[in-house]
Amino acid sequence: MELETLKATVLAAEVMGSGIAMLANIGPGIGEGFIGAKAVEAVGRQPEAAGVITRTMIIGDAICETSGIYAFIFALMVMFTRPFSSSLGA
Repeated sequence: MELETLKATVLAAEVMGSGIAMLANIGPGIGEGFIGAKAVEAVGRQPEAAGVITRTMIIGDAICETSGIYAFIFALMVMFTRPFSSSLGA
């Protein structure tokens, strides 16, 4: 395989890898939707506990969101630093 083809293949793999990493954001989105739905349901059943439920919901959302942010940062790092193609001299 000649060098230009190898460079193009490695670059394509890096771009595809960062796109696949962005698929990891589906999970936090679904999780946050479930958290919000269950919080609304809980407040509907016990309106006097709305403050505690809301606080717990926000903490759960923050924890859920961190995995999405990590995936996003990883995808950006792979896209813009090009760790493998830079070693080929691209």
